[in-house]
Amino acid sequence: MEGCDSKNGSDSFLDCLLFDLDDTLYSRSTGMAEFCRTNINEFLMQRFGLTVEDASKLRVDLFRTYGSSLAGLRALGYDIDADEYHSFVHGRLPYDLIKPDAELRDVLKRIKKRKLVFTNSDRVHAHKVLHRLNIGDCFEGIICFETLNPNISKSKRPDEYPVILKPSKEAMEIAIAVAKADPLRTLFFDDNVRNVAAGKSIGLQTVLVGKSTKSKEADYAIDSIHDLHAVIPQRWLADTEVNDNTEAVVASDYQSISCKPSESSVSTTTLVRA
Repeated sequence: MEGCDSKNGSDSFLDCLLFDLDDTLYSRSTGMAEFCRTNINEFLMQRFGLTVEDASKLRVDLFRTYGSSLAGLRALGYDIDADEYHSFVHGRLPYDLIKPDAELRDVLKRIKKRKLVFTNSDRVHAHKVLHRLNIGDCFEGIICFETLNPNISKSKRPDEYPVILKPSKEAMEIAIAVAKADPLRTLFFDDNVRNVAAGKSIGLQTVLVGKSTKSKEADYAIDSIHDLHAVIPQRWLADTEVNDNTEAVVASDYQSISCKPSESSVSTTTLVRA
């Protein structure tokens, strides 16, 4: 852990916590990320007739340039249905690898501040993960792919509504608007250095999860989400009655804002329309 001095109360002005989902609220050691990469490779192989090597290279290139394979394919003009893509990539994940986390649940329940999940993943996946962790009712809402891209299903061509995801500034601004939060009073947890940097660029207090050393834009770094107590005022964790009957709400009705597509650095020569 590094830079975790808020336990002394210096961050008591905070009133909202935003949590990334995958590899943040559960450990990367579950292997879920690797299964997800394998599923994306298989999607590309089936859709475009690629070898596993070419599919893997394309997945990496699309992620680096556009933030996700889906965003990149649509930006390049391929009419990939978002629901179909998410169903293929997430629908076959071994969710049983994610176990209930009583320790995390207890800490989250004791924090009487607003708490929301902010993920690039689709709503169905987010709900499944939170259900497996048994922490879904710890959050006021879920800001997810559908929140960031409410009009994508209405598009008449792939590039009509560019996919908006972290780490774009547009995604961060949508999240803050949906959460009705003050960025200067919001603590943002994410395992991705680029996402943390994007959060910092709009004024969020930032925590890099899964690392022992801070990145340039991270205010704090923690090895695991179980070290959450080290970056919040200790009085937030004072013994209080824990209410287990709160229902989570999905924040998915935010109207889209415009986003200019990034310039492509991904070659399209390896793709063949199915």
